[in-house]
Amino acid sequence: MTDIDENLAYEQANGSAVQDHLGYKLVEWAENHAVVELELKDFHRNRIGILHGGILTTLMDTACGYAVCFCPVAGNVRKTMTLSLTTNFIGMAKDGVVRVVARKQGGGRKIVFTEATAYNADGNVIGTSTGTFKYHRGSDDPNGVLRDIKP
Repeated sequence: MTDIDENLAYEQANGSAVQDHLGYKLVEWAENHAVVELELKDFHRNRIGILHGGILTTLMDTACGYAVCFCPVAGNVRKTMTLSLTTNFIGMAKDGVVRVVARKQGGGRKIVFTEATAYNADGNVIGTSTGTFKYHRGSDDPNGVLRDIKP
């Protein structure tokens, strides 16, 4: 297993409580790029039976954050916090897998910019986002910092 595979496997196995609850997965991760997927369930839908906008926004926020947090060093991690996220709802998803593709747009040492596009199971664009993120202390280094050991 390469360092890159190890960090992806770690993130897939040790996501947040929100990730566990909603059921989305980080499926691709590379420098300046991340893909998050969610298989739609009844509890992801709003009152009219389509993917809830808050869930879609969460997916785009997550994918954007990962797009700027890739770390090639096994055992290390990079962390950010969202400063702003603008989301545009363009279409809808009722069933199947929603896929969000995010990438880094640019930025400096501490503040970075991202964009994401969300697709429904038919491959149609259902939303876009642009985001501004700030690195946590030490995470501005592409080699990251030693990750916390979970019990």
